[in-house]
Amino acid sequence: MRSGPFLCSKRFNGNWGPVVGWVAVFFFLSTVLWILQDTNPKAEEPAQSFGAPSDAWPSNKGLARRRRYAINPLGYKWDHVNLTYKIVQFPSTLNKGDTERAIASAFRMWSDVSPLSFRRLAPTQQADITIGFYTFNHTDCWFSPLHPCFDGLNGELAHAFLPPRGEIHFDNHEFWIFGRSRFSWKQGVWLNDLVQVAAHEIGHALGLWHSRDVRALMHPNATYSRTWQIGQDDIWAIQRLYGCVDEKKQCRPWAQQGFCTRRRAFMKKHCPRICNACFELPVAATAPSLSPPVRPSREHIRYISKGKVITFRCGLNSSRPLVKVSWYKDGEPLSRSVQGFELLPSKDLRIVATEFSEGRYACMIRRGSRTLWVNSWQIKLKD
Repeated sequence: MRSGPFLCSKRFNGNWGPVVGWVAVFFFLSTVLWILQDTNPKAEEPAQSFGAPSDAWPSNKGLARRRRYAINPLGYKWDHVNLTYKIVQFPSTLNKGDTERAIASAFRMWSDVSPLSFRRLAPTQQADITIGFYTFNHTDCWFSPLHPCFDGLNGELAHAFLPPRGEIHFDNHEFWIFGRSRFSWKQGVWLNDLVQVAAHEIGHALGLWHSRDVRALMHPNATYSRTWQIGQDDIWAIQRLYGCVDEKKQCRPWAQQGFCTRRRAFMKKHCPRICNACFELPVAATAPSLSPPVRPSREHIRYISKGKVITFRCGLNSSRPLVKVSWYKDGEPLSRSVQGFELLPSKDLRIVATEFSEGRYACMIRRGSRTLWVNSWQIKLKD
């Protein structure tokens, strides 16, 4: 089995020896790539168009935020979008059914924001991406200098190979669960969220390198920060490689009604392709007083039937005098009533459930510079 470029997820165990060794390998490979690009003018083009892992980041001065993702400099990607995968070895700490559901959930995170689709095959069939849970010595790690063997508990969690090799390896010495990562005092070990780690490694298997955005799933410390959702930077990265996709069947008639201009934020999120907004950066940041609140640790999910009218109250404090209530949808302030959204004199928010209503709502109650209350809901239409 041939070797290939790989990236990995780790929990640091205090041993600096392997870290120093792999840093040396990284700088050696970076030097080789720089020499190749310097001696071959044509080699500069893919690095410019696909993003670069070092300091070749676009400055985008004057914008609210930079692109911080990185795509492998050689532009490795799949040449088709209907991808298949198979699980050839299962973990010792998680049953087969939960493992399959966790891996499917991780793939779904990427298919929801790109034209890619993923289908699981039987272990005996030929698939694009092969997934397995292994111990120390596995596949060709003894023979390949770019493929390290696993190091046991609480070290390297997993690693993946860029296309077209298409392999994802998980350390079977780790404790894998179908749920949020946490430390088990009873067992004295970390219980690792398989969905989160798998989604990160799938990003590598699709051609992405690490992001510099700390909110991105592809950030190298996403495992430590427990980032478990794909961020905007991840979406830009995967769509830069494979293009973007419109989520809604109604995108074309909406665009014909002028919603690409009138409902720009909604259309950019759900219908970016038809509105030619696949790679747009966010608009400049608004004033600090309008900045969206930090999402609470617990977010309420409400399933609403289409056409139903529902009213949200930010909190009991909203009726107090001298307080200001600010409402946000998908991070953007709702400063006035528009079609489908009504800001009531009582400072509550009333909405009519349509496709435009789906998303995340947040509210903040302030008195002067002091924040009294933050609340958040996610609205989804019932099928």
